Amino acid sequence: MKNVLLTGKLICSDKDDVAVVVHHLPLHVELTRAEEGCISFEVNRSPGSLEWQVEEKFRDADAFRAHQERVAESEWGRVTAGMERRYTVEGI
Repeated sequence: MKNVLLTGKLICSDKDDVAVVVHHLPLHVELTRAEEGCISFEVNRSPGSLEWQVEEKFRDADAFRAHQERVAESEWGRVTAGMERRYTVEGI
């Protein structure tokens, strides 16, 4: 099995977006780390910016796809849907 690695940035457009991320991120991280197949999951704000560095590692493509499906239907997915993402995915 080949691990899947997602790296990149979540970019907020303003301070209101930052507040949304700050409010919803803890539960999103908790739920993601509890998923079967999640090896690591980190989302950290870049100091003094509207950007968040994202690094995800999943056991395989099936685990990564399951994560993506769960997130798309989650509250996190809904409240951050309009935010810019610049991600690269390796292993699929």
